[in-house]
Amino acid sequence: MLELGDRIAVTKGGVRREGVLMPSVSGHIVIKMDSGYNAGFDKERSTVELVAKGKALKVPPPPPLKRREGLPKVSILSTGGTIASKVDYRTGAVTSQFSAEDIISSIPELLEIANYEGKVIYNILSENMKAEYWQELARAVGTEIRKGADGVIVTHGTDTMTYTAAALSFMIKTPVPIVVVGSQRSSDRPSSDAAMNAICAATVATSDIAEVTVLMHGSTSDDFCLVHRGTRVRKMHTSRRDAFRSINQHPIAKVDYLSRNIEILGDYRRRGEVELQVRDKLEPKCALVKYFPGAKSDIFEYYINSGYKGIVLEGTGLGHVASDWVETIKSATDAGIPVVITSQCIRGRICDRVYDTGRDMLAAGGIEGSDSLPEVALVKLMWALANTPSVEEAKELMKIPLAGEISSSTPTTT
Repeated sequence: MLELGDRIAVTKGGVRREGVLMPSVSGHIVIKMDSGYNAGFDKERSTVELVAKGKALKVPPPPPLKRREGLPKVSILSTGGTIASKVDYRTGAVTSQFSAEDIISSIPELLEIANYEGKVIYNILSENMKAEYWQELARAVGTEIRKGADGVIVTHGTDTMTYTAAALSFMIKTPVPIVVVGSQRSSDRPSSDAAMNAICAATVATSDIAEVTVLMHGSTSDDFCLVHRGTRVRKMHTSRRDAFRSINQHPIAKVDYLSRNIEILGDYRRRGEVELQVRDKLEPKCALVKYFPGAKSDIFEYYINSGYKGIVLEGTGLGHVASDWVETIKSATDAGIPVVITSQCIRGRICDRVYDTGRDMLAAGGIEGSDSLPEVALVKLMWALANTPSVEEAKELMKIPLAGEISSSTPTTT
């Protein structure tokens, strides 16, 4: 019989991986590999064999959590990812539950900032995220705010964090900070960024920045974190701790790790400026299509014939595709499917009025996405189609800023 701490091999799809069997709250097989990363496997689709018996892994219960009078209340909602794969952010010890007690016992500095409640919403790798999970998360965030949370922290895997932050930005008008945070390095590695990110996230969750934000390392050193607007951030590196950067906009703020001082760098909505509103409807049948030289436009025909409701198109430069795509774009828009034009360029804004092809795309019904990121435009289109009574109204919403995703002018450097 396998026990926690045993070294096992898991084979799935012809790929064999070895590691130490760890606790799991999801019902999946979780192993810690020699690389330091955790990996999860579906029991029904995997073959497991014992490699060597290990020292029994016993996880002591966390100490009772002492509440401190006068401190704000912060709710921590876990969705999985590296930051939530282990609770002891300094030693790499793993528990089978995610609770406020677990976090405080691992990062005692958090006690100086707030009192906490913790809840697992789901425990998945972020590439498994989908629209229905965003909706569930938005409802959970709303519940915590209604219960009196002064701020909410969402722990999340970094790979699709920006999609989730954008989804929350459109679904929730919030009177308190909502901070999405993750880590690039697992907690048992000396270079882990998890503890620092968590401390800075708690600092922002108790601040005056009442928006959905993404908080991650601002440099490769343990010196400061950056606060990015949830609709303006992208992961720019696969593994660097400072992988996240604000795009087409400066970060909202900088958080000094040691002093916990927040230096404001841009405009933001302040605490209490709006009443809580959760509009969690989404239209999942939307697609993001990337144009490349020689690409055939029949991909649009697939989406038209498969019942898709909206398409975001990543064009080149100012938002262009080959001229033989124009008729297919018109076919989509004639079928009542909005086509939003964005750019593959990291920075800058769409302008389809400069060249003939761009003008033809607009004449075919294409909608300029301005300086919105393609992935943000996708999530916005999902939200707009589900929360307006007509496609025409959804199209109009795509042209105006709803959550800071579009600006009237784009900085030359960010």
